[in-house]
Amino acid sequence: MPARNLKSIWSWAMYDWANSVFATVVIAGFFPVVFKQFWSTGLSSEQSTFWLGSANSAASLIIVILAPVLGALADCKGWRKHLLLGFMSAGALATAVLHWAGGGDWQAALVLYMIALIAFMAANVFYDSLLVDVSQGRNMDRLSGLGYAMGYLGGGLLLAFCVVMSQQPELFGFTAAMDAVLFSFVLVAVWWFVFSMPLGLWVKESTPLVQNRLQAGQIWRETRNTFRHCLAQREIRLFLLAYWIYIDGVDTIIFMAVDYGMSLGFSVNDLITALLLTQFVGFPAAIVFSRVGERIGVKTALLFAITVYGLITLWGYFMTTPKEFYFLAVAIGLVQGGVQALSRSWFARMIPAERAAEYFGVYNMMGKAAAVLGPVLMGLVAVLTNNHRYSILSLLIFFIVGFLLLLKVSAPASSDTHKSDNATYGA
Repeated sequence: MPARNLKSIWSWAMYDWANSVFATVVIAGFFPVVFKQFWSTGLSSEQSTFWLGSANSAASLIIVILAPVLGALADCKGWRKHLLLGFMSAGALATAVLHWAGGGDWQAALVLYMIALIAFMAANVFYDSLLVDVSQGRNMDRLSGLGYAMGYLGGGLLLAFCVVMSQQPELFGFTAAMDAVLFSFVLVAVWWFVFSMPLGLWVKESTPLVQNRLQAGQIWRETRNTFRHCLAQREIRLFLLAYWIYIDGVDTIIFMAVDYGMSLGFSVNDLITALLLTQFVGFPAAIVFSRVGERIGVKTALLFAITVYGLITLWGYFMTTPKEFYFLAVAIGLVQGGVQALSRSWFARMIPAERAAEYFGVYNMMGKAAAVLGPVLMGLVAVLTNNHRYSILSLLIFFIVGFLLLLKVSAPASSDTHKSDNATYGA
């Protein structure tokens, strides 16, 4: 492979290294802890779970509305990298400002978190779509897996450093552990921004077939056309429906696992240790799972991973000890990256490369539409039943229905070339 292609591949994968620290340190790690123990003082455990779940769902709902339009705009103007870097910068800034949110100021913390989360998810629309520019057909599964593996490693390394910093704050010039934890948000922002630069410098974005003037009516028409094309093609329609449902369970576990563990009375150290296990198991597992998908088929590998997630949900309902939480963390690490990577590469094979951002706008819209439901469902079940165990059990339905729908989707064909626009639409 030419050195130029290798540079673009690694530069693309480095964005996963860059942005995954937000997913790991902020979404899954420190934000739920700080929100429950520092920002939401005065709220009950059930109320803090409800508001955190609602914030995650509200941010996802906004992306549901924006993602397809942003995708059409990016493809129309050739702005995928520009929009990615713009949203990344906004997300990094909002994350850094969390450092200055005061104790008990849960509303301000949630607003900043939502801004950062919306920017994080919006940037991912364009990042995912760039996969078709840097990959070459058969290496799509491996490259998608490489990105997630880099993300697990980068997120795990910074999380480990932040944990050490919070446990020994005096070594880093802090007087209290909470000061060190709050400073972690600044570190995440700097890491996210700095390591995004290789993508901006060395990933070449394909030129749009037609450069169109920026007209709102045209952008909406392109968005509607993309929806029509997706709905008109049985395999894409079924895949997106299945993805919409099973990824809801996956994303909700990412968003709410630490909150759930805290509600069961597990210590912060236990929860962060479990999160680190997920990260460092997920690094090699994402790469290996992509290879497994090549050997046994992407569909079979995905069905297996969804089954594992269903079993994880059941085990989560019954677990009583931190040791069990560790086992669940390892199990999640083994399959989480595989589900995400293979879903992305499967969809990339089904779409025309020249309209990748539009289609990935729909793909991300479906994923985030699902993420509206899961966290709210967990929060409502916790409040209505006054039992957090029922809230985790409610996620089982997503994996059962997603599994059954995915059974109906034909496995993707490996190909060295993408479908053309005409071939995809049957013209």
